[in-house]
Amino acid sequence: MSDKKNKNKKQKLIIVLLVLILIISTTALAVLLLRPGEEQPENKPAKGVVGTIKDDWDTDVSQDEASGEQKKGTRIPGYSSAEMKEGDTSLKLRVGNPKENTVGFIATVRLDDGTELYTSPLLKPGQGLEEIPLNKTLSKGKYDAVVYYQCVLLDGKNTPLNAAESAFTLIVN
Repeated sequence: MSDKKNKNKKQKLIIVLLVLILIISTTALAVLLLRPGEEQPENKPAKGVVGTIKDDWDTDVSQDEASGEQKKGTRIPGYSSAEMKEGDTSLKLRVGNPKENTVGFIATVRLDDGTELYTSPLLKPGQGLEEIPLNKTLSKGKYDAVVYYQCVLLDGKNTPLNAAESAFTLIVN
């Protein structure tokens, strides 16, 4: 009789343990699946030196003067040239996401030879920088450069969309 009671106790204990394991594993799975995606830090210095992201950044691009209406589609800022001094660790270049856009940007400034000078965190519409910190200093000369804008969904995952490039001449005095 004692063996039957012990066997019943063991069976009940095993069932309770299995139920507890099921509850714990279901809770852990729910927490993992329902937690929000990691977000890029906002309004913090990008790479430290300069590069504070402004929420009220604007390209100063006005409405279409002929019709008084804004053009449709994603707006990409354009550049012709930028200047800096030899040895500078920052560049005065307005990099940002026009407020009219509905997508995010991750902007990378690089030379034509592939040298990456700066990569921004996620820039939401209306966010941008007036001056960017550089990953390296440059010697005197003229450089062909580009701002590569990776467009991303504002879905918390930064799902990549299309991309655009805006070429400019970087003059180092």
